[in-house]
Amino acid sequence: MIVELTALHWIYVTFIVLIIGFMIMRRDTTIICIAGIFLIALVATGSLSHSVSSIFNSFSYAITELLSTILVISIIVAMSHTLTATGINDVMISPFRKLIRNPTLAYWTIGILMMVISWFFWPSPAVALLGAVLLPVAIRAGLPALGVAMAMNLFGHGIALSGDFVIQAAPKLTADAAGLPIQDVINASIPLVFIMGLVTTVTAFYFLKRDMKRGVLQVNSSVLSDSSDESPQQNNLLSLGQKRFFAILVPLLFAADVAAMTILDLTGGDATALIGGTSILILLLITLTSHKNKGLEQTTQYLIEGFQFGFKVFGPVIPIAAFFYLGDSGFTKIIGEYLPKASHGIVNDLGVALASIVPLSKAVGAVTLTTVGAITGLDGSGFSGISLAGSIAALFATAIGKGAATLTALGQISAIWVGGGVLVPWALIPAAAICKVDPFELARRNLVPVIIGLVVTTIVAMFLI
Repeated sequence: MIVELTALHWIYVTFIVLIIGFMIMRRDTTIICIAGIFLIALVATGSLSHSVSSIFNSFSYAITELLSTILVISIIVAMSHTLTATGINDVMISPFRKLIRNPTLAYWTIGILMMVISWFFWPSPAVALLGAVLLPVAIRAGLPALGVAMAMNLFGHGIALSGDFVIQAAPKLTADAAGLPIQDVINASIPLVFIMGLVTTVTAFYFLKRDMKRGVLQVNSSVLSDSSDESPQQNNLLSLGQKRFFAILVPLLFAADVAAMTILDLTGGDATALIGGTSILILLLITLTSHKNKGLEQTTQYLIEGFQFGFKVFGPVIPIAAFFYLGDSGFTKIIGEYLPKASHGIVNDLGVALASIVPLSKAVGAVTLTTVGAITGLDGSGFSGISLAGSIAALFATAIGKGAATLTALGQISAIWVGGGVLVPWALIPAAAICKVDPFELARRNLVPVIIGLVVTTIVAMFLI
């Protein structure tokens, strides 16, 4: 099939290169994305007013596409605030303190708990829910604070966030950019997520134990001076019996959600809606019970805090997503019917053209997606560039002839492991702050295990394409 590349295609490619370049330089890409949207619209329509309107329309389209994701994350964060403020999170986690008897058990118990909690609450709230309660216990068991921070990073911001199987924010972004069903990307990511997670966490644990044995890493008990086993926050809001009741009820409700997803085959937006609705009910129930007469006002306050967090996280994502939606079906909805009649979308056209010029192999495609994902993660968001990874995955898959879902999942995993809170120092601040360690030292500790994990995962992906 012969594809005629137009000025629109070349402008799109030029701005992809510019976006990658600015990310490498650790500069913000919002203005670049807006300029790209404007120029593509101007060349397509020849109308200045239409081009200016297309900027707003692209933002509106991106927000519409991402709204359910932004909502569910905001609601979950709001709910996590109620759990922390009432001390329910302390009671939920307290049974696991008995498991933490030595450094090895501390690392794996905290890591696995962080992973499970992050699947339902997202890593940032999970750090607050888990870290303050289990950090003193882990230190008394002999695990340095840096080891606690590593466990929370690798299992939460790494394994849980890169797969994002429950909330499905990450696969939603990459699947949309690649023009794939969200479930295809999730299914393709499952083996890659767990291979990456297993290799990285085991490697990190090996280096951690080695340096503890050599005396390079030592337990700093001064961290305990500002920490206690009990959360100081408003524990008088609920009685111990009420806390125990909610500590059992909350996991049971989310377990019921997972069972419903499996039995009713709920995926994508339906699964997100179920999690979000359950979170709202939990928020209302706990807030009204704990704050009593002030429950109505406090519910609104928790929701405001949640929405502030949600839009702060996704604020940088919206302009980038708006640009990359132009590469597929979003072009027609944002700008109009201005592509050539034979076009199947800018990204698909570029993929076909690339295949006719340079036959791409599985290996080249896999290495490229890992590299692109890592580059897009350098801004410290992890999410802002995964639309780019999905877009390039679609382009390469068209050129190779298969493997779109695997390449998309690989780019997603690479971007989030680098930028989602594992390698970029300014993305590590929440975990580093709660564990009272240097974020740059934490990033240095995570570096080698993550690189080894990415290499192994990329090689495995070559065989899965």
